[in-house]
Amino acid sequence: MTRPVIGITMGDPAGIGPEIVVKALNNPAMYDICRPLILGDAGVIAKTAEALVLGPKVHSIAHPKLGQYVHGVLDVYDLHNVDTDRLQMGQVQAMAGRAAYEYIEASISLAVSGSIAAVATAPINKESIRAADVPFIGHTEMYGELTGTDDPLTMFQVLGLRIFFLTRHVSLAEALQLITRERLLDYIGRCTDALARLGVEKPTLAVAGLNPHSGEHGLFGDEETREIEPAVAEAKARGHLVVGPIPADSVFHLAKTGRFDAVLSLYHDQGHIAAKTLDFERTVSVTCGLPFLRTSVDHGTALDIAGRGVASPVSMEEAIVVASQYAGRINVVCPKLA
Repeated sequence: MTRPVIGITMGDPAGIGPEIVVKALNNPAMYDICRPLILGDAGVIAKTAEALVLGPKVHSIAHPKLGQYVHGVLDVYDLHNVDTDRLQMGQVQAMAGRAAYEYIEASISLAVSGSIAAVATAPINKESIRAADVPFIGHTEMYGELTGTDDPLTMFQVLGLRIFFLTRHVSLAEALQLITRERLLDYIGRCTDALARLGVEKPTLAVAGLNPHSGEHGLFGDEETREIEPAVAEAKARGHLVVGPIPADSVFHLAKTGRFDAVLSLYHDQGHIAAKTLDFERTVSVTCGLPFLRTSVDHGTALDIAGRGVASPVSMEEAIVVASQYAGRINVVCPKLA
């Protein structure tokens, strides 16, 4: 099988993004599974590699077809958008936020044209994005808006466990208001469809419970009996393989052991805690529903350690692995390499 070209955004140039990308691509195993292409600034990548004393050749290119894609060469789709003399590592700055946003724009352009098979993203910094007057609060919102995708799904994957999220970046009080029969029914359908597109045959989805012991038939809250159980019943009637609500203290373990193909978490921390406790560094975020596949590390820019050479590349490696894995599945809605 031809190795897919995976576009790897450099992330915020003042954060750990450049470091973890360079370190990840110092691992020859990455080149066994894909053709990695850095979307960023060649000058920043060169300075990073030099500081880490890794010694790869930086190959600046204007089109993915020009890449060498061999270990020891860092192919960079070079946007020339960072003044390395003015870049302040570990600091919030508009130049860094603007550059990070432009890497995302480039990844979308290359993916929808079919020049890359999937995207793996390094972290961006929300304060730097705001300083650059970019009108988005995060990665997923950017990819959704710029591709015309309404409410893209987020799926975590870690050590075989897959977790979707009914709600994410809202307060817990607001999340409770969003746990409705209609929203659950919509998400159950979208989640099972996303799993099928990722190559999972006849996917089974488990819906997590909200209250202790899934409410014990109304003893500890009525959300299960009022909203969740009716949604699951209707989804089953529509032909979806879905079960629940399953108490949250056991559903993630059951999915990890193979009982279910994925879990629909009801709020942000419910799923995040399960994934990150299992393996913090290897938790990868997958954005489903875009015109192409996108994975991401699930950590921030870590400005406090940026430029010190101590950041771990494990999550970046995992994001590249998962992007390569799913890009090779025939059921993924993802452009082919031009």
